[in-house]
Amino acid sequence: MRIGMLTAPFSGDDIETVVDFAAEAGFDCLEILATPGCAHFSADRAKELPVIVHNAGLEISSLAAYVDVTAADADERQRNQQWLASLVNICSDIEVEVLCCNAGLPPEGMSREEALEEIAAPFFTELCADAAQAGVKIALENWYATNIMNLSQWDLMFDLVPYENFGLNFDPSHLVAQEIDYLSAIDEFADRIFHTHAKDTEIRYSERSYLGIRTDDWWRFVIPGFGEIEWGIYVSRLRRIGYDGVLSIEHEDAAWPREAGFIKGLQHLRQFV
Repeated sequence: MRIGMLTAPFSGDDIETVVDFAAEAGFDCLEILATPGCAHFSADRAKELPVIVHNAGLEISSLAAYVDVTAADADERQRNQQWLASLVNICSDIEVEVLCCNAGLPPEGMSREEALEEIAAPFFTELCADAAQAGVKIALENWYATNIMNLSQWDLMFDLVPYENFGLNFDPSHLVAQEIDYLSAIDEFADRIFHTHAKDTEIRYSERSYLGIRTDDWWRFVIPGFGEIEWGIYVSRLRRIGYDGVLSIEHEDAAWPREAGFIKGLQHLRQFV
């Protein structure tokens, strides 16, 4: 297993800046943010990425574009879907096996299930067919705000799009605050876990007991090691199902500066990897 980082906090920097930091800090690989406007990614320079990254002793674990493929605005939706389709070809060209994305946000007036059935599934059916021909896996991050908030919606998504190259960028932090058992979810979706995010969740129990669970003010995302997740047990469970991919740190912890937060997370995870 390897430890990587999602490059999103460096979206305003060139790829050389990201690579220099990651190599010096001791990371193994990069989940490279590949959304329009990201300073360290462009379609024109994509073929340079493997050379720059590999020369620094790193690997590319995935390209990542967390764009809204079920956007209510038809033009925005089309742009986002076309962008992901173009990234499949880029992944194939630069020999990156995984494209990370999400299942879209529920448009106003539609339930998550309706959005999956009517918009997401037709798009991902076509995308996964093309990706399979290109040797690329599509990995959905299970962000709770998207159309795959809970495990029943994961099941629905995979029933609607029954491609073997369609799976998860598994993020346990999004399950913790929902009180969904992230370890059981690993077992249940073992054959769908293509990539993982390493992000933790802090629960402030005194505030939860005062505010109740219908607000979001009693929990926050934190660097691995500063929250609820038992990372040794988590890594062991991943090993047990045969996962030997990346733990990609997603830094969304406002308590830590960018570089310091990534380094703290790396230090904690190195105990287990």
